Amino acid sequence: MKKVLIGMSGGVDSSVAAFLLKKQGYEVLGATMILYDEEKIDGGCLSFQAVNDAKKVCDKLGIKHITINLKKEFKKHVIDNFINSYLNGTTPNPCVECNKYLKFGALFEKAKELGCDFIATGHYAKVKRGKLMLSRAGKKDQSYFLYGIKKSVLPFVIFPLAKYKSKDKIREIAFKNNLVVAKKKDSQEICFIPDNDYKKYIKKNTKVNENKGKFIDLNGNVLGNHDGIINYTIGQRKGLGISFSKPLYVIDIDVKNNNVILGEVKDLYKKELVCSNLNLLVKKLPKKITAKIRYGAKASKATTTILENGDIKVVFDKPQRAITKGQSIVFYKNKTVLGGGIIIK
Repeated sequence: MKKVLIGMSGGVDSSVAAFLLKKQGYEVLGATMILYDEEKIDGGCLSFQAVNDAKKVCDKLGIKHITINLKKEFKKHVIDNFINSYLNGTTPNPCVECNKYLKFGALFEKAKELGCDFIATGHYAKVKRGKLMLSRAGKKDQSYFLYGIKKSVLPFVIFPLAKYKSKDKIREIAFKNNLVVAKKKDSQEICFIPDNDYKKYIKKNTKVNENKGKFIDLNGNVLGNHDGIINYTIGQRKGLGISFSKPLYVIDIDVKNNNVILGEVKDLYKKELVCSNLNLLVKKLPKKITAKIRYGAKASKATTTILENGDIKVVFDKPQRAITKGQSIVFYKNKTVLGGGIIIK
């Protein structure tokens, strides 16, 4: 019997994934990562309740549950990166970093240590066994957040929810099998910031000096004063605190000169970007691909060029709205995930 370590957040997706694995005949071990001081979190996948819910599900399924302390790793790879990104005028994606370094990094190493043959999660994605490729999975596809998985790890990854197209079906399975998490709400966007007020979180957890600076237009004309660059991200319109004859949006952030550049909506559209911190899941990236610049974006046709320093330049066939430094760009060929990287310019 093959042994699987499944990451369990106490949510309905990972709980049903554990149920499906056991039903398929695997020896299942449920593991909940301890990533944060639980008393600081009220609800969500990092709370004490999450650990308790995961244990209850494991008890119901008759499988062993363990906790793994990864607080140091979470702080280094997720929280510190999150804070430093905003301080440097970029917009991070903590889920990408967590999947790369924690769920399919540290947790995978723990699985090997425990003698497990596979690692699993409740993500909506597929692993094509024949070609060992990561692939998109239906309407709830989450492959965008998973491009950072090392190709060497893919043979040992199972996504039990790959064939399911709706959350309703997953909840139905949870109800039918009396899992205590069946009615549990989905976790919030940023798991370690329960109220989603990232600005307050950064101010509370750093000694950042909010240097007020200037709003300027694309020609360098001063339009007003801003409250510190951590308060802004590309494409933002609300909360600027200035009035103008036309709607203004954040077009760019000039950290060196402490300026926030504003422009009209047409100025948000660009065709080119450069990405770094790459993880490629194919030997050679095709010249012609489709790519997504954020999770909710549509995959769009583009051309890639590998630069001398190893970074990749991407030119889209059609301009993309609000290309944002710090966000991930993910490359696809049809439904296959080719890899991705972090947008740097």
